[in-house]
Amino acid sequence: MVQANGIVKAYGRRVLFDGASFTLGAGERAGLVGRNGSGKTTLFRMILGRELPDEGSISVPRDYKAGHLSQEIRFAADTVLAEAMLGLGGDSLPENQAYMAESVLMGLGFQPEDFSRHPHELSGGFQVRLNLAKLLLAGPNLLLLDEPTNYLDIVSSRWLGQFLKNWKGELMLITHDRDFMDAVTTHTIGIHRAKTRKIAGGTHRLYEQILAGEEVYERTRANDEKKRRELEEFINRFRAQATRARAVQSRIKGLQKKGRLDRLSAEKTLDFEFNYAPHESKWLMRAEDISFGYEPAAPLFENLNLSVGRRDRIAVIGRNGQGKTTLLKLLAGEIKPDCGSVSLGSRTAMAHFGQTNVSRLDPSRTVEEEILDSMAEHRRVAARNICGAMLFEGDDALKKISVLSGGEKSRVLLGKLIAQPANLLLLDEPTNHLDMESVDALVEAIEAFEGAVIMVTHSEMILRASATRLVVFDGGRARVFEGAYEDFLRQVGWKGEQAPKAAPGKNGGKTASRKDMRRLRAEIVAMRSKTLGDLQARIRGAEEEIITLEERMENDNVALIQASMKGDGGEIKRLSKSIHDAKERIEALFAELEAATGELGKNRCEFDARLAGLDERQRGN
Repeated sequence: MVQANGIVKAYGRRVLFDGASFTLGAGERAGLVGRNGSGKTTLFRMILGRELPDEGSISVPRDYKAGHLSQEIRFAADTVLAEAMLGLGGDSLPENQAYMAESVLMGLGFQPEDFSRHPHELSGGFQVRLNLAKLLLAGPNLLLLDEPTNYLDIVSSRWLGQFLKNWKGELMLITHDRDFMDAVTTHTIGIHRAKTRKIAGGTHRLYEQILAGEEVYERTRANDEKKRRELEEFINRFRAQATRARAVQSRIKGLQKKGRLDRLSAEKTLDFEFNYAPHESKWLMRAEDISFGYEPAAPLFENLNLSVGRRDRIAVIGRNGQGKTTLLKLLAGEIKPDCGSVSLGSRTAMAHFGQTNVSRLDPSRTVEEEILDSMAEHRRVAARNICGAMLFEGDDALKKISVLSGGEKSRVLLGKLIAQPANLLLLDEPTNHLDMESVDALVEAIEAFEGAVIMVTHSEMILRASATRLVVFDGGRARVFEGAYEDFLRQVGWKGEQAPKAAPGKNGGKTASRKDMRRLRAEIVAMRSKTLGDLQARIRGAEEEIITLEERMENDNVALIQASMKGDGGEIKRLSKSIHDAKERIEALFAELEAATGELGKNRCEFDARLAGLDERQRGN
C-alpha cells in the first residue's frame, strides 16, 4: 500500500500540492486524474523517490517494489524476446516463463518474427512497448503507468485493458481515455485545487462529487457574505449609540473571529467550436479505387472506395503501421495514390490535423502569430479569442512555440484548425497530449460541427461517442464498414485478437496451462500461414512481372528492328529506352526474388522450430 500525508509541493509560485493526502490500499487500482500541469507525473516521481515533497511524506512498506514505464531507451539483451525476459529475471528461464514473455509481447503487438530482432532495430514506439512488456512481466507490487496507450494501437490497447483488469498488485494509471480508465480501475484519485480526493468508482462519480462540493462551498460562501454584510450594517448603524455599545462590541468581536471563505477561482477548460464553411451539395469527397504503397510489392491498401457526406463521422481504425496516417495524408492531398482518384466537391473546404504537424510549428513564433498565420483575415482580436479558447489567455498568447509542452503545442494545432473555415475535418490522433477535460471538449466540438469528420483514433471512448462509419485496417487490407464501432465488434471483431493471460501482479505469473499452449500454437500457426503466404505472394508477383517484362522486351526488339529499317529516329529512341528500363527492372526483380526466397526458407525454419519447441513443451507437461 501507499500512504501520502500532508504533501506540499511547489515550483516557485506554482503550487501543485497543498496538504494533499490519500491511501492506496492493497489490491486497489486507482485512476489518477487532473488537468495538464496539475501534478500527476510529479506525484509519480515522488512515489518513486525521484523527487521529494517540500512538506509531508509518502510512505510504502519495506521491500515494496514500484515499477514505472520508462521512456528511456536502454537495452541489455541482443533479441526482443531475451530483453522482455529480463523482466522475469533473466534470459535462461524455464520454458513456461518464456511462453509468458511471448504472450505479453504478442498482446502488445509484436509478431513472432520480431522476437529474434535486436531491440535497437525497432521503431521508437515499439521500443517503448518493449519497456512496457518488461515492466508487466516484472510483476511489481505497484504499477505506475503514465499514458501507456499513447504508444499502442487499438488492438493492443484493448489487450492491455484486459491485462490490467487482472492485475494482482496495486496500480495507479494516468490516461486521457476515460473509458479505458474506468474499465480498468477500482478507484479514482483526483488532483483538484492542490488537494487530492479519492473515491471508490469511476471518473464520472468523482467529478460529480467535486461539482457538488463546489456548489455547496459557493452557497456557504454566499450565505457567509450575506451575514457579514448584515453584521457590518448593524455595527455601522448603532456604533454611535451608547445603549447599543455592548451589542456592537459583541458583533465586532464575532466578525473578527469569523473566517472568510475566498471565492473559488474559475477552472480553465477548452471551450471552442470548429469554424464551419457552408456547403450544400450531398458529397464533400469521393475516393475511387485508391491504392497506395511505399513499396510496389507491399501496398498498404488497394481498391479502396469511400464517399464522404455532409455530416459523416468516419473513424479510421487498425493496428499501427498499416496505413491509417498515410490514408489521411492521401485524402488531404499531401501524397498521391498509386492508382485511383480522390475528388472534392466544388465548395469543399478541408482542414487537416496531422500527428507530425507539430514539427511544422515555427519555434520562433508566438502562439498568437501561429494562429494568425492560419486566418484568411489577419484580425488580432479574433486570434486572441481563439488563443483564449485554447487556454492561452492574456500574456500566455505571447509565449514562444519553443517553450511549450507537447500538450500546449497540440492545443496550438487545434487553434490553427478552428481558425480556418472548413466543412471537412481530417484529424489524426487529436487527443494525444490532451487531458481528460480537453478530450471531452473536443468530442463536444466534433458532435456540434455541421460538416464531416474523418478521424484516426485508438480511443474506444471517442469511437463509441462519435463514429457512424469506419475504415478498418485489419488482416492486411482496408475496407469500409457501414456501421458504428459496437456494430463492428459484434459483427466482425478484430482478426487474431488474443485474450491476455493472467497478470503477474505481486508474485509474477510464471505458469502456462496446456490450453494456453494450444492457443499460442494456434496463434503461431496462423502467423506462419500469413507470413509464408505473404512471401509466396511476393515471389509469385515478381515471377509474373518478370515474364510480362520479358515478353514486352521481345515485342520491343522486333519493333526496334522495323524502326531501324524505316530510319524512324523517334521510335528507335523510345523503344531503346523501354528495353533498357525493362532490363533494369528485371534485374531488380531477380534480386527481390532471391531475397524473398531466402526469407521464405528462413521464416519456415524459424516457425517450424518454434512449433516443435511448443510441442515438446506440451509433451513435457
